[in-house]
Amino acid sequence: MNSRRNFIKTAGLGMAALQLKPADLWSADNSNPLLFDFWLWVRPQNSDTTEQLKKRYQSYKEAGIRGLFFEDYSKRHFQLAKEYGLETHRWMWTMNRGEKELLEQHPEYYAVNRLGQSCADQPPYVGYYRFLCPSHPDVPKYLEEKARVQMEKEDVDGLHLDYIRYPDVVLPVNLWPDYDLDQSTELPAYDFCYSKYSKEAFLKETGIDINKVERPEQSPSWRSFRYRQINKVVNRICEVAKEYKKPVTAAVFPTPDLARRIVRQDWTNWNLSGVFPMIYHGFYKEPVHWIGTAVAEGVAGIHGKFPLYAGLYLPDFKNLEELRQGIMLAKDNGAAGVSLFGESDFDLATIELLQSLR
Repeated sequence: MNSRRNFIKTAGLGMAALQLKPADLWSADNSNPLLFDFWLWVRPQNSDTTEQLKKRYQSYKEAGIRGLFFEDYSKRHFQLAKEYGLETHRWMWTMNRGEKELLEQHPEYYAVNRLGQSCADQPPYVGYYRFLCPSHPDVPKYLEEKARVQMEKEDVDGLHLDYIRYPDVVLPVNLWPDYDLDQSTELPAYDFCYSKYSKEAFLKETGIDINKVERPEQSPSWRSFRYRQINKVVNRICEVAKEYKKPVTAAVFPTPDLARRIVRQDWTNWNLSGVFPMIYHGFYKEPVHWIGTAVAEGVAGIHGKFPLYAGLYLPDFKNLEELRQGIMLAKDNGAAGVSLFGESDFDLATIELLQSLR
């Protein structure tokens, strides 16, 4: 369980890339030449002193990092980062919302599995897995308002969506032992969303009562419906972002096929400014070379609609040379940049590596 929690919650070194200024990135025009830049995922800490932040942000800028994804909003952190010419984007948990007030006031907002268990009181895997139901009529508006709150801030340059999906119907294979699970088949406890709102919307759209389908997890129309429910939420937020002239990006699962199959995530059909597939090869027991394969699949899937930036997980690499190999595999297969996430024994040397690759 600890490895799963760390996989999702780690606040270590993480870098990614965008090639346009915030004022331009939301546009569908991606005709500008791509640069191979880096960004950093961070969780701002109140204990950070101003001097620490200045030194840190200066080192990021000198290493060629373009900007930062902040998991929380902190005016001090955002403004100091901007003083050093870094872009500041708000990293927002989207479908996974465990606020106490929301749980207490609107338990009906939450996703339900095939057994009829709600994320509101029986979350899968870990206690913070409190996913919303995208088919509830009030949920898309609720999430739009949450996005607006962030985009209205002058020092927020863009929005970065995370957990924009259903709970994992299948975990990465490397995590199965942590939960004493064999997910070779789709288990009902992890198959979402079977809320009354999802069922009613599906019946209205297709004429199919999912309760009467013998093997609902094998129904192509039911699967496609759930993809599109998430798509509508993302694209609604992307449309709203145009009012603010700010980009929307998203952290997604490694390839279009894996994303659809294991978390019902159809990210090739989102109207993003850029996408960040988490190509964490170690979680899937794949060699480093798989990074290039995954990037190539993602680039082919989006057909130039928006740039793709490969997310790499630092603890999966044995040394800096292997990390360099992963970065070059991403670049050679069409990635516009690379994101790095997690802690490793060679974090301090990573800045030097990035400088050498600029």
